[in-house]
Amino acid sequence: MGKQALLRRSGQLVFAAIGGLLTGGSTGVRRRSAAGDTSSALQPPADSGDLALEGICKAFDGQSVLRDIGFAVQAGEFVTLLGPSGCGKTTLLRIIAGLERADAGEVRLAGRRITDLPANRRPVNTVFQNYALFPHLSVFENVAFGLRSRRVDAAQIAQRVTSALAMLQMEAFASRYPHQLSGGQKQRVALARALVNEPELLLLDEPMSALDAKLRAEVQLELRRLQRQLGKTFILVTHDQDEAMTVSDRVIVMRDGVIEQIGTPAEVYERPVNRFVAEFLGSANLLAATWRNGCFTTAVGSLHAATPPDWPADHEGTIALRPERIHVCEQRPECNGIRGRIRERVYRGDHMDLFVEPGPLRVRTPVRPGLRVGDEIWLQLPPENLILLED
Repeated sequence: MGKQALLRRSGQLVFAAIGGLLTGGSTGVRRRSAAGDTSSALQPPADSGDLALEGICKAFDGQSVLRDIGFAVQAGEFVTLLGPSGCGKTTLLRIIAGLERADAGEVRLAGRRITDLPANRRPVNTVFQNYALFPHLSVFENVAFGLRSRRVDAAQIAQRVTSALAMLQMEAFASRYPHQLSGGQKQRVALARALVNEPELLLLDEPMSALDAKLRAEVQLELRRLQRQLGKTFILVTHDQDEAMTVSDRVIVMRDGVIEQIGTPAEVYERPVNRFVAEFLGSANLLAATWRNGCFTTAVGSLHAATPPDWPADHEGTIALRPERIHVCEQRPECNGIRGRIRERVYRGDHMDLFVEPGPLRVRTPVRPGLRVGDEIWLQLPPENLILLED
């Protein structure tokens, strides 16, 4: 084989391999499993199933990035991995996709072990942060790429691609190229390309991070609607708390390679287990408190709880209270009333934030034009809204 033919052939293989990773389809490029068997790697069943991770660990250059991660995702569930940059969420997503090898632990899908199964043999598709569209292919051909790699019948390709584009309202753009699309349109094409392969599991690696705020909010709702319509399992990686709250059935909050809390958006927001979760999801007033004589002693005064805590006498802990849960009152409240002075007032359009001394307490309230910096006001800290934290 001549040099140019060899280079051309190599380029085709690389191109096919990349496409297989993007679409989850078989490319014909053989990938050796950890056991060394290239011909009989385990193929998960075609029907939907739960995803389970057990004892997942990963380190880079001796630095641990994931430590004993374990959780289960039910079929048809929308789960979000939420955490700051560097917490390990993208590495975990890549391990699920088969793009990264875990140092320890197992990944199971529909009860079958897929830990050593190569990425192009997993019934999993990934939508990347930069969309990874092929610039020289039209929208139609980008979406069809994985199907063509698997040698699906041409008539079926046309039907499935057209259906996927119609579902995402992109059928009118089928002949366009990626450079002729907006950011939101590229995101839809990337979703269509993943969904056309009918994966059991769709992984999304911050696919909306490049969109402007208005479009991002629209796409979040569209993504949630699409997931419910399809009934597929979606796992999203993001550091955007609003995004996680909007789309998720459950949220997995991560920090420094470990899971801090798992729960529904309401559970992790209303009942965070520690200071990190309380502050990472929204804003929170954190008050050092001592349990004494049936109430909490704090810097803002004595506060009563709706339910007495399981704290011994004189135990010191932390109370969290969301800014929107604090009430501005015209007169002294009967319970947990605090007299404070407005130190700062921030207009937010549909509401306003007040920063009140002592504390300072952050208070979120409907717009009150009559309130000014320096005014004294009564606040109520409702007992049922006081959150006891583990740290």
